[in-house]
Amino acid sequence: MIVEVGGQSVYAYTGGRTFDPARPVIVFVHGAQHDHSVWGLQSRYFAHHGFNVLAVDLPGHMRSAGPALTSIGALADWLDALLAALKVDEAIVAGHSMGSLVALEFAARHPRRARAIALLATAFPMAVSPALLEAARERELNAIALVNAWSHSTLAAKPSSPGPGFWLRGMNQRLMERVAAKGEPQLFHTDFAACNAYADGLASAAKVACPVRLIVGKRDMMTPPRATNEIARTFKDAGVRFDTVSLDAGHALMTEQPDATLDALYDFAVNAPRIGNG
Repeated sequence: MIVEVGGQSVYAYTGGRTFDPARPVIVFVHGAQHDHSVWGLQSRYFAHHGFNVLAVDLPGHMRSAGPALTSIGALADWLDALLAALKVDEAIVAGHSMGSLVALEFAARHPRRARAIALLATAFPMAVSPALLEAARERELNAIALVNAWSHSTLAAKPSSPGPGFWLRGMNQRLMERVAAKGEPQLFHTDFAACNAYADGLASAAKVACPVRLIVGKRDMMTPPRATNEIARTFKDAGVRFDTVSLDAGHALMTEQPDATLDALYDFAVNAPRIGNG
């Protein structure tokens, strides 16, 4: 589906179903140098089990027009504008890595539209080393290869995604290379710089009023589980309905553990209360 937001075209995968205003809405937000396809297995299931699905390409990524936005706050406001364009009053937002920061900031800035948020492979701060930032700017293909290796906890996840014989590392490598080829110059650096500069995580977490689920990979080298400790304490202190699900996976949760990720998301989504209904 193509939607006009601020005069720019935005692509959102709907899981093969027509958008139906009577259904609840879930938005899937990808991470750095990715697109909507990283949610392929989970988003399609939701679309065929009671939900409107909007698995978006962020601005400047693949099928969505650029330029890419340079801050997490701008991406959060863009997400609100997308929902407004579709006349969506409230939505559940699931974000992976950089997308998790977008989901968090969206819920803090636009509480009337945030029904619940699921933060996958998140961290605060989501610092990026100067060496990796420099590589993303000057040697993008090298940076892609490094991040792809660090994102997977195994060479051959079982049963694999979407089935035996699929090479997870190869699929992700090619996706990131394709995003680089189709996108504006230094897009990986733009995404990483936005993550690295985001300083509002704890303040924004304290403003969140909707239910929150953290989904972490026990073997995640990019955003290790301990990196969620401060933000989890902030949710708890704020009295937010909050829990954590740990999966036996690395950073690439959706492909290394597709069914477990889906179960953690779907259980959370179907039990998220409507806004104003407790």
